[in-house]
Parts: sequence; structure tokens; C-alpha cells
Amino acid sequence: MTARQITQVFDQYQKARTQFVQTIAELASRPQNIELLQDADVMSLLRPLLLDVVPNVQQTAAVALGRLANHNDDLAEAVVKGDILPQLVHSLANQNKFYKKAATFVLRAVARHSPLLAQKVVDCGALDALVACLEEFDPGVKEAAAWALGYIARHNEELSQAVVDAGAIPLVLLCLQEPELSLKRIAASVLSDISKHSPDLAQTVVDVGAIGHLAPLVLSPDTKLKRQVFSALSQISKHSVDLAERVVEAEVFPAALTSLKDTDEYVQKNAATLVREIVKHTPELAQLIVNAGGVAAIVDFIGETKGNVRLPGIMMLGYVAAHSEVLAMATIVSKSLA
Repeated sequence: MTARQITQVFDQYQKARTQFVQTIAELASRPQNIELLQDADVMSLLRPLLLDVVPNVQQTAAVALGRLANHNDDLAEAVVKGDILPQLVHSLANQNKFYKKAATFVLRAVARHSPLLAQKVVDCGALDALVACLEEFDPGVKEAAAWALGYIARHNEELSQAVVDAGAIPLVLLCLQEPELSLKRIAASVLSDISKHSPDLAQTVVDVGAIGHLAPLVLSPDTKLKRQVFSALSQISKHSVDLAERVVEAEVFPAALTSLKDTDEYVQKNAATLVREIVKHTPELAQLIVNAGGVAAIVDFIGETKGNVRLPGIMMLGYVAAHSEVLAMATIVSKSLA
């Protein structure tokens, strides 16, 4: 055979691998194909392609694995049992940005299903690799890594603490200050996921200056960002009087009350939740919100919304009224019982 014919054989092999992973990635994006792909043992075929000499084959194989693992916990478990996670984590350090985004997608897809699977991701050393990705120049890599960290942290206090111990919070806070809106949204979401579990974790978030960076964003014109910002501030406020006072001191009012009339119901609900989490702690904090027009704003909010969206508003009125006769009278005067 001539050199040209030999080269042609390798070219055909490369094209076949490329076509295979592209087709599998496309098929994996449709739920109706998942069972058939699983029956064909597609995981064992994709795994060696993560080490392919062609970068595009590696990246597309990772995307396909991520889509499969994202579909259900059985497939995510298959990724774990196939020893694919250590391979992905090891290669995160020295691959290009496209591979890093694909690999972090797989880690996120596995971690999202359960605390047990998230722990498997942690056990393979993923946290250090993900935190390192937060220092990348490319905002897409930062976003993918932050998203994966958020999915790990949201499950329970232990996993959230592991994310904190890996040094994620200061870097997530830097992501919140980046110009890209999608990165800001994910960063705010991660801070919310960490803060929700315990007063100590919320305090850790506050200690790096998170409130000062979150508070101005309640005025953002971006709806999805405001949802996450109000959620994060609510999760911080709920734990203690001190933390609630820190949020109030950051001057999130009257913007939080104005947001009760936002066109997005999730912004409305999260803003109402923030008000609820603040007033529940002390009569003084409740009085502060009443003086700012909080009760009237909540009454209007309850009248203009439906279903579960109204619940934090109704609870807020209950917390205010329970503190004292004076505050109870303030809720009556505002026609909250009408």
C-alpha cells in the first residue's frame, strides 16, 4: 500500500469516530432514544473516546455522556461505575476550554440527581478541579464550573461545606462581579445554595462580602438575575437576627417591596420570601418593614397573585401580627383580613 492509501485508512477511521460521537450526542438529546442507547451499552463505547487523540472527538464524547447522565440517576450511576469521573477530573487540568465545559457538564449531570451521586463526584477529587476552573479566563468555563458546584452544594450541609472548604466562595463572588449576565445568575444561585443549609454556612458567605455585592443587583433589569439575588438574600436572612439585619443594612428596601409588583412571578415570590424571612425574627425588624410600607405592599401582592406565589406574603403577615398588638393592629388597618 502507498503512503496515501495508509493515510486514507486513518482519515476514514477518524471521520467514523467523529460521526459516531456526534450522532450519539444528538440521539442523547432526545428522551425517547435513551433506553435504546442504554441497551446498546453506549457508555462503554464512549469512555475510551474521552482519551481520543482528536480533541473534537473527546469533547463530543463528553457532551454525549453528560446528556445521558443528565437524563436519569441510573445512567448517572453508570458513569460512576464506569470509572469515567476520575478520567474527566484528571484531564480538566490540561485540556482546552471546550473540553472543560463538556467535562464539567458531565460532573454537573451526575451530581444533580442525589446527595449520594454528588458525593461520588466529590470523592473523585472534582471540587479542586472545579474551583480551579473558576479562575479560567473564559466565562463559559467559569459558568459551567460554578453550575456544577451549585448542584453539589444544594443537596445538604456536608456537601455544601465541602464546596466551601475547597475555596469556592471567594471565586464565586468574583464571578458575581463579571459583566456576563449568565455568569452572574449562576454565581448568585451558588451563593443561595450554600447559604440555605445552616447559619454557619450563611455567615461564611456573608464574611467574604457577598451581601454588598448582591444588594445592588436587586435593581438589575435582568429578571433571571433578580430571581437568584432575592433567593440568595432570603437564604442568608432566614438564619438569624444578625444576618437579617446585615441584609436590611445593605439597603435592599424599598427595592424589595417594589419588586413585589414585578412582572415575573418568581421575582415576586422570592422578594416576598425575603420580606418574610426578615420580619419573622424580631418586633423591631418587623416594625422597620411596616414603617417602610411593607404590610400594604404585601397586601397588594396577595391580592394580585394566585396559588403558591402568595404563600410567603400570607406568612409574612402572620409573623408581623404575632410579634405584638401594635403590629397586629397594623396588619388589620392595612385591610389584610379583607
